[in-house]
Amino acid sequence: MRLRRHRQCIPSCSSPRRVDEDEIYWRQKGDNEELEWSHYAKSQLAQCFTNAMVGPRSWIGGLFNRSANRRNDKYVDYPYNPLQVQRLQRLQERLQVPFDETRPDHQESLRSLWYSAFPNVVLTALISEQWKDMGWQGHNPSTDFRGCGYVSLENLLFFARTYPKSFHRLLFKEGGKRATWEYPFAVAGINVTFMLIQMLDLYSVKPRCLPGVNFVKLLGEDEEAFDVLYCIAFEMMDAQWLAMHASYMEFNEVLRVTRTQLERELSLEDVHRIRDLPAYNLLYQ
Repeated sequence: MRLRRHRQCIPSCSSPRRVDEDEIYWRQKGDNEELEWSHYAKSQLAQCFTNAMVGPRSWIGGLFNRSANRRNDKYVDYPYNPLQVQRLQRLQERLQVPFDETRPDHQESLRSLWYSAFPNVVLTALISEQWKDMGWQGHNPSTDFRGCGYVSLENLLFFARTYPKSFHRLLFKEGGKRATWEYPFAVAGINVTFMLIQMLDLYSVKPRCLPGVNFVKLLGEDEEAFDVLYCIAFEMMDAQWLAMHASYMEFNEVLRVTRTQLERELSLEDVHRIRDLPAYNLLYQ
């Protein structure tokens, strides 16, 4: 039997009930019938994720770094070579680009993401209730990019184009025994992007934590290392979700465990390329 701790809802949720009480409430409300998300419920849950995880960076940094600071007290002064420095700077420049819904190239990326996810469904408009089917907060996905900017859309699009089977399996929650209330796919993807940025210390001029230093070495071998690592991390998060039999209120804990596991893999001595990470194989299951 899995023991569960009574915890308060993450700060942005409006319900004052505790986790166990909230789940009991929804089971009783369903009157033993299969529960399906209404658009309203999806919106409320996505809002919960977005406010808690992709809000102001000062708040998010505190969430991810409370325990990370203790782990990264010892910094690594690694002499990066010119290629590593160049690719790191390019990646950091990507992190500074906000999503701009007025830019034609950003609009086209958003359309491409839709048709990568739903190739046989016509998107009626860039602002549409259809986006909720992908797990966005509301009818306008641009409002969800405030925390990470354009790079989070690039990550999702890279995932869809490079590993379409993995992308669709996670999008449609095809594997494993799933909770009645699942995490919203798109908003979860944004959180994975931000988790990686924080874990790798990419807002610093030069990452000096061990996972960040080792990542820059991988970046020197493959300029797409960040995007591939994103896909790996998303798969790891979903695998943890299933292993922990998590419900939507436990997403923060799932992401924390995912981060810890990924930090361990990035610290392995025999990892010299992104493909050497043990979790890389998740992308081909």
